[in-house]
Amino acid sequence: MESRVHFCPISCCAFCLLVSLFPVAAGGISCRSCRPGDKTSARVTALKLSAPGSATVSGSELLEPGNGFDLGVRDRTKRNTDGLLSDREPGGDEVSRPRRVRRSERRAAGSRPDEPKLDSSTFALVGDSAHNQAMVHWSGQNSSVILMLTKSYDFNLGSVTESSLWRSTDYGTTYEKLNEKVGMKTILSLLYVSPNNKRKIMLLTDPEVESCLLISSDEGATYQKYRLNFYILSLLFHPEQEDWILAYSHDQKLYSSTEFGRRWQLVHERVAPNRFYWSKMGVDKEPGLIHLETIISETQALYITCKLHNCTNATKGKPFPGYIDPNSLVVQDEYVFVQVTTGGRTIYYVSSKRDVFTPMKLPKYTLPKDLHVISTDEKRVVAAIQEWNQQETYNLYVSESSGVYYTLALENVMSSMGPEGNVMIDLYEVAGIKGMFLANKKHNEQVKTYITYNKGRDWRLLQAPSVDLKGNSFHCVLPYCSLHLHLQVSANPYTSGNIASKESAPGIIVASGSIGTELSNSNVSMFITSDAGNTWREIFKEEYSVLYLDQGGALVAIRHTPLPIRHLWLSFDEGRVWNKYGFTSSPLFVDGVLGEPGEETLIMIIFGHISHRSEWQLVKIDFRSIFNRRCTPGDYQTWHLHNDGDPCLMGVKRIYRKLKPVARCVMGKNQSVTMISEPCDCTESDFECDYGYERRSDGKCTPAFWFLPSSVSRSCTTEHTFLNSTGYRKVVSNNCTGGVTDLYTAHKQHCPSQAPRGLHLVTNEGSLSASLNSNVTFLVFLEEGDGSQTSIMLDFGDGNTITYSNVSSIDDGIKHMYKNVGIYRVVATAANSMGLETTILYLHITCQLEYVHLSVPFVVVKKKEVNLTTVLWPSQVGTVTYIWWLGNNSEPVITLEGSITFTFTQEGINVVTVQVSTGNAIMQDKKTIAVHEYFRSQLLAFSPNLDEHNPDIAEWRLDVSRVIKNSMVQATGISEELLLVTVLPGLPTTAEFYLLPHKYLAEETSEKGAMHLDQLSEVVLGLLNQNLVKFTLRPGIQITVYAAHLSAAPLVDTSEDHSASAMLMLLSVVVVGLAVFVIYKFKRKIPGLNVYAQMQNEKEQEMTQSPVTPTEMAPKSLTSREPLDKELNT
Repeated sequence: MESRVHFCPISCCAFCLLVSLFPVAAGGISCRSCRPGDKTSARVTALKLSAPGSATVSGSELLEPGNGFDLGVRDRTKRNTDGLLSDREPGGDEVSRPRRVRRSERRAAGSRPDEPKLDSSTFALVGDSAHNQAMVHWSGQNSSVILMLTKSYDFNLGSVTESSLWRSTDYGTTYEKLNEKVGMKTILSLLYVSPNNKRKIMLLTDPEVESCLLISSDEGATYQKYRLNFYILSLLFHPEQEDWILAYSHDQKLYSSTEFGRRWQLVHERVAPNRFYWSKMGVDKEPGLIHLETIISETQALYITCKLHNCTNATKGKPFPGYIDPNSLVVQDEYVFVQVTTGGRTIYYVSSKRDVFTPMKLPKYTLPKDLHVISTDEKRVVAAIQEWNQQETYNLYVSESSGVYYTLALENVMSSMGPEGNVMIDLYEVAGIKGMFLANKKHNEQVKTYITYNKGRDWRLLQAPSVDLKGNSFHCVLPYCSLHLHLQVSANPYTSGNIASKESAPGIIVASGSIGTELSNSNVSMFITSDAGNTWREIFKEEYSVLYLDQGGALVAIRHTPLPIRHLWLSFDEGRVWNKYGFTSSPLFVDGVLGEPGEETLIMIIFGHISHRSEWQLVKIDFRSIFNRRCTPGDYQTWHLHNDGDPCLMGVKRIYRKLKPVARCVMGKNQSVTMISEPCDCTESDFECDYGYERRSDGKCTPAFWFLPSSVSRSCTTEHTFLNSTGYRKVVSNNCTGGVTDLYTAHKQHCPSQAPRGLHLVTNEGSLSASLNSNVTFLVFLEEGDGSQTSIMLDFGDGNTITYSNVSSIDDGIKHMYKNVGIYRVVATAANSMGLETTILYLHITCQLEYVHLSVPFVVVKKKEVNLTTVLWPSQVGTVTYIWWLGNNSEPVITLEGSITFTFTQEGINVVTVQVSTGNAIMQDKKTIAVHEYFRSQLLAFSPNLDEHNPDIAEWRLDVSRVIKNSMVQATGISEELLLVTVLPGLPTTAEFYLLPHKYLAEETSEKGAMHLDQLSEVVLGLLNQNLVKFTLRPGIQITVYAAHLSAAPLVDTSEDHSASAMLMLLSVVVVGLAVFVIYKFKRKIPGLNVYAQMQNEKEQEMTQSPVTPTEMAPKSLTSREPLDKELNT
């Protein structure tokens, strides 16, 4: 599994969506630990309707923070749309046919006179029956405005084909269609709301039609249209500044606006999707700072910070000193997380309060396959880690305030795959009760539900109800039988999950589950607790969606069913008694429910449809009429929070004020549930095991087998005192005082005098290689020893050393630049009066490999060794591995040298391929070699005027080789199949030709073939000596071809007073010329050549020429920087 740092924000409206990390991309992570109600995200929701033939409620996608929810897909098949708002005329464009929108009358729902009635009204979105998606925004903040965007999304095209915008100003009783205000031809795709000012609305058009946005500052009453020059994929609103927005485009560019989208400016290019974050007030120094991850390559990324109005190279920050893994940056609250993978092992880093990054210290043998940050609230980190031996479960770990040291909180927490491929972890944080979590743990192949009241320090099973819904006794005894709950929460306020709790209703939890030895998906019932999980009651035998009214003063339940319904259930006594109410006269397929924003919800809208072909039906229910009066002080009672009788939870006693079960009154907006707390004396239960310690069966914390308690004195490397751990640490946010605090709290002690131990030397990027002429930053640190009295000496291995008087003076690292490629032995030595310690790092300095050239003979003799050589440019690039494929062999030969010898045993054409691996780069070259029993070859020279037209490039040599061959064939009459010619690189221009045995003679004896080649050689040499081989390069420029031992200038002086020495020179030249052709019956290193036979028509590659004998007259100078090569043409 590819490892990524994922984050699951604890304050999301429903389950946490991890941006991964891990490409938003496939395989996102979700968890079930989030509190309902995100204060920073827009209250925008959308329906998700079922496919034809059913009306089941399904999940949906959570949009980017601050963007709202796209709840809605009503996926229906294509059908006749006669009578809809938009029709298509035959052979023409779509035309709009305005129709009068019918508005329903306010009425008391229900056709039976004896059933309780709810004050409700129904409104049909006439003309939108073909629309299968909807997004809804309810302003809240004492506002009666509701906006609804409906869309027709074509799943085949992957785009929106039609949209309508509706607005209500009377809490959803009636709606006005605003298509004319935004433009009748405008197709809207997304609706956004400023989380800091719900009056500010932003609409995005479908970029396939036009790239625009529409802005409203009056809750959607009027709009201004602005064109964009980029496509927006996601938006991120600033948590405090209502007009500040970040926009991510389809081409990986990040834009910013400080005018709510009216103007945009580019922040940065090549930004990783969903890896950009606003600064946090009180943590970052500047409010306009942006944290982002930039893409370097497929395997590398950078974490940088930018100023909102000035993101230049001069102003960019680089908080992490090296490269990070792609899609690993997470910035949340006061913590920043990144990960770096080297050598197949991942190191996770954390920064607290924007301080320096430190590796996260997990128990030594945790070895995570996958790590997800679950929450960072209340100055601690909760992480879910899948360890090396786990498949479908995760372990929960909790940190201290710095986020560095982690201890185990709960093992084997269940996980499952979400509807969109995201992993969901069965952990749920109960709203309203600090430190209370529920988790599903796998134990002995059974999944059971556990509860904790102190942030994971202690867990216990849930006590099952004593009686069922009918009053029959449950025979369920702990630990053999208990209550188990499904912990899925909805990402979507329109659809209810399996469990719900509310900040304004502490202690009330409603969930679906089962009773028995383990969690079951059959025989599911609904259960409720009103005392924070100590006792539970069964309230329904089937699954229901339960919503909170009036700060939890009343509960509403709607049945989960694929059938149309017209009733809902109400309870005013925390679920003890439920009354049935009708909310519509006609049965409705319910697609979702939306309550009025805020804790005092008294108005609810049910979205649905009468049939799968009908328009959207919006049923508004006003619950205010069912309450008798406003609550008075006499309607309240006190409730003491406890854990199985223990009133001290998280170090305090908490007493809540809540409504009496018999009170049927409205608390309203001015009343709230209050809490009184008083501290408790500290006990052992207020402390968890410290890092490196594990809890035994008797509850005591003892050192793990791998842990040396003395190692916790690491602070002595930079300070004079350290905290001597007792094996315990106080649970974060625990407010107990006195008691056993002194016994369990670590005490400050003076650092002992000791020799340095645990000396570490690494590069800042964690790499064992670096590029030539680049700064390498070395990090040196000690695990133990008096850092203020310990000197550090670093020998870079290239003759340079540096010494520091103490460890603290090298916090920023030691920089050094290497001038030559090689492997360097870098030695760090720490020394003080008590002793010394040394550590060694072998660092590979490399440079980029630019070109690989395979130098091989063009033609070789069968069963004779031949030398194959690889030439690199530049020649020194570091450690290199050569992989050879020779002839028809299927298995490669791997060497560390660039040369190899090989014997070809069969005549014919053979292909040789070499791959050169250095660092992360692999390059290759291939050549073709002709293998024969025997052959002849001869170097050629040319008249000097050819050099004036030689650009010394491969293409030119290839063309000239072909021309030379044709001229020799015409002059000699030799078959072109027997002749190969190649022009060599460099100046003066030279070439070489080969005479090959005839096919029918190859089957005869070698003596007969050799004799035939000798005859041909005499013919060719004679013609060359007579200057009969010529060709025309261009009009007026004729080139003469000579044997290489002849010269265009006379070898002998032709004047009358020539000397005897001149005559002797002439005689020797003639003798040498007759002896030039030899039969290659012996081992010979032939100059590197490239075959261009008739069966090949490939582009020539240049090669380095092998040394030649003095009689072969190699070129005197080489003017080209390209690797030398020979071209041969048939």
